[in-house]
Amino acid sequence: MKTAVVTGASSGIGAATARLLAEEGYRVICAARRLDRITAFAEEIGGEALECDITDQRQVDLLAEAAGGSLDVLVNNAGGAIGLEPVAEADLDAWQRMLQTNLIGTARVTKALLPALLAAEGVIVFVTSVAADGGYEGGAGYCAAKAGERSMVESMRLELYDKPVRITEISPGMVHTEEFSLTRFGGDQEKADKVYDGVAEPLTATDVAEAIVWMATRPGHVNIDRMTIRPRAQAAQHKVFRG
Repeated sequence: MKTAVVTGASSGIGAATARLLAEEGYRVICAARRLDRITAFAEEIGGEALECDITDQRQVDLLAEAAGGSLDVLVNNAGGAIGLEPVAEADLDAWQRMLQTNLIGTARVTKALLPALLAAEGVIVFVTSVAADGGYEGGAGYCAAKAGERSMVESMRLELYDKPVRITEISPGMVHTEEFSLTRFGGDQEKADKVYDGVAEPLTATDVAEAIVWMATRPGHVNIDRMTIRPRAQAAQHKVFRG
């Protein structure tokens, strides 16, 4: 049986991806910070729950131990955005948290699991964002974190060009999940809802998960360098049809 690790698997894109991989017959290790939530979810899909804060080296080491010596798929999904203030009013503690999760935490997990991925001739899917494409008002901290993650993806693909591992990236646009915008606005439901005002059909977590699983299950000689996926209503980061 093939093994997959999904970080940030307790909700949103991570949970949807873990569910689909389990349906494809993978042994899925569902990693997330909230043990109670991830335990219930893993039981539901027949996966394995593991408490893992990707900013904690000890917990990441335990994740590598759970994965074992051979890992077919790693989905680096844990991360997120905090705040939407201009640079002049930046909450630099929030910036630090975003860099610690989206960039440094992702690097920590990738480094720890890379030997097992090489052993299995596996694939890594990095879940970045269209925020990595360029800045937008209020998004400097998150854009910087995701652009940094993309730089890591590009560097790794060059560094490992002669090794049996695939380095892939999916870059989602507007995805309406239960927590992303709510986390960004500190639990303010009204502000979170306004992000999607008038957008009839933003992407769902399952839309993105289906693309991730497709990328991860291509033949071993096929590498999907980067996939950008947006709702039809979002022509570009700054241009969204709101009916």
